[in-house]
Amino acid sequence: MARIKRLDAYPLGYPEPHDHGNIRYITLARVETDVGAVGWGECISQFIESAVAVKTIIERGYAPLLIGEDPIDVERLWHKMLGRIWWYGPQGIAAFAVSAVDLALWDLKGKLMNQPVCRLVGGQLQDRVHAMASIHFNMDDLDWTFNEFRFFCDHGYHYVKGGWGSRPDLVFGLDRHRDLDLVRGIREVIGTDRELIIDVLGARVKWTVPEALRRLRDLEPYRLRWIEEPLPPHDLKAHRELKAATSTPIGTGEQEWNVEGYRRVIQNGGVDVVQMDPGRCLGITGCRKVVQLIEAANLQFSAHTWSGALNTAASIHLLASSTHGLAMDFKPHESPMQHELVTDPWVPENGLIEVRNVPGLGVTVDETVVRKYTVV
Repeated sequence: MARIKRLDAYPLGYPEPHDHGNIRYITLARVETDVGAVGWGECISQFIESAVAVKTIIERGYAPLLIGEDPIDVERLWHKMLGRIWWYGPQGIAAFAVSAVDLALWDLKGKLMNQPVCRLVGGQLQDRVHAMASIHFNMDDLDWTFNEFRFFCDHGYHYVKGGWGSRPDLVFGLDRHRDLDLVRGIREVIGTDRELIIDVLGARVKWTVPEALRRLRDLEPYRLRWIEEPLPPHDLKAHRELKAATSTPIGTGEQEWNVEGYRRVIQNGGVDVVQMDPGRCLGITGCRKVVQLIEAANLQFSAHTWSGALNTAASIHLLASSTHGLAMDFKPHESPMQHELVTDPWVPENGLIEVRNVPGLGVTVDETVVRKYTVV
């Protein structure tokens, strides 16, 4: 029986073409057994300070707990990590760290058992999943944004999404008339058949319920599949009020961290499409528990996976193991963490990604690239 021999973490910094060239950060976890098998995971730690902090928690907190353990027993190890963080909490930096290690453990388990992860977390119900081409708008240059959506159409994406902007003082949600011009123009570009999602980032824009309702009524002619974070995510009462007053489906949940947080969001009744990120909300194990809540409530979910190829892989397996998943965020252009980090990057065909019948998460990490982008 294999035993965990090493657990290491690597904070990576890289220029992100989909964020107008800004430097973003993820942290990888690498778990190795005494028989030489290796699993890789990822979290969307986003900033340099959190990426480095995740490394500290993984290597100084979780590694002593997990070395010598049987890696097959992933959920028990997940609970063991959560038991470690009772003082500083199962959210924030600790949740990033749990997420990265949990993904690595599932990758390792799949390799040891010679099975794709989706078959180990509930069974493979889908052969292909929808990639949702997702970008940040350029509110200074609407023609640039329209051309991006033409590109999505040319490449067969059925789900297309945009939001935010190129700088904090000029983002979607701040100028009603410009926002309406943008959405009208996008719908003209993509036609009537594609699913359009708009991301407001309510934590920053902070619409009130009356303002959100006014905006959604403006947008009704353009048939949004859902609107993402139209309100500050912590205001559950406001979400319930908005959902009761509009026909546009509401998406939220991206900024939750754990099963308890998602349970509150679902029970509140103010959401149609639950968003989750396996690189943030306690990994595949945490997300799978949330998916069970979503299925029981007869809601739908979308995976926020706008970071690297390992997080994309985790989202693919979660979508493949449920009938309630709609799509996952996907970077439509080449980027370092999607195309350099692994030797076998994900490539959609007509907006769909095939679930690979290979052990583990289904991608091969290039360790020379890990070293290239490691910041500490």
